[in-house]
Amino acid sequence: MEKIIGLGNALVDTLLAVENDELINKFGLPKGGMTLVNQEEYEKIAKEIVLFDKKMASGGSAANTIHGLAKLGVDTAFIGKIGKDKVGEIFKNDVLESNIHPVLIESSTPSGEAIAFITPDSERTFATYLGAAVELSEDDITDKLFEGYSIFHIEGYLLYNHPLMLKAVKIAKEKGMEISIDMASFNVVEDNLEFLRDFVRQYIDIVFANEEEAKAFTGKDPEEALEEIAAMCKIAVVKVGKKGSFIKKGSKKVQIGVIDVDSIDTTGAGDLYAAGFLYGLVNRFDLEKSGKIGALLSGKVVELMGPKICEDTWNTIRATIREI
Repeated sequence: MEKIIGLGNALVDTLLAVENDELINKFGLPKGGMTLVNQEEYEKIAKEIVLFDKKMASGGSAANTIHGLAKLGVDTAFIGKIGKDKVGEIFKNDVLESNIHPVLIESSTPSGEAIAFITPDSERTFATYLGAAVELSEDDITDKLFEGYSIFHIEGYLLYNHPLMLKAVKIAKEKGMEISIDMASFNVVEDNLEFLRDFVRQYIDIVFANEEEAKAFTGKDPEEALEEIAAMCKIAVVKVGKKGSFIKKGSKKVQIGVIDVDSIDTTGAGDLYAAGFLYGLVNRFDLEKSGKIGALLSGKVVELMGPKICEDTWNTIRATIREI
């Protein structure tokens, strides 16, 4: 089976359920999006939520996708930067326990943390302090890191670091790898639109976007956005929440439904969809089967708080995939 390496922000997700949008509005966070906060803003938010019940788990978009692939038996690796602290240890231990090859560079800066406010409508809104994660630079990326891998998966949250993204994809292309990107968040797309459009045209083979991200990228509704994105890469995937997803490769287009779920928290839904879809591709499944596996993983993770699926559920997922 082909091997997959991911590059992303090594973050620990701190998840808390809130009764309404009051805190989100207080800190000026766009609902459903990801907002980068500086250390001062991060400390204010951390102080405000100190009495809330919280759940901490390793996270970051690409790391979640790589974790899902590893759970399905794919040989994987992850490149990121962490601090020499408790938060960094949480991240590192989870990577090792999940049989992911760690390429984790350590820094004296505190590890990154993403605080997710989860509202009763299951929407999650992130205030992200990148910390050590943002120190990952083009100097940390070498040819050797990519040897033996055939697919390179990157997260859109890295789009603020253009030199890092460009060096990584250029090396991957030189080694004949396919490159996939998850656009990550509509506000990230808006902030980097011109760069991202050129980036996709020149380097990307597979694009994952949800409805809001596709709209920010093209200015169009999902199916029209799918057409435009598909003209720029090999495979385009546009996810439309409860309506499922649209996938296009060349002249072939399919629509994938969703599984019946009791949604609690959408954190990680897109990341796990990408994991399922890429798993299908490395196993040479067609677009429909790959999309169904993506929908399966995405559906299972929204029934839980946080981006991690428990082992019993993974056993169920593996059995369902065999049926697919």
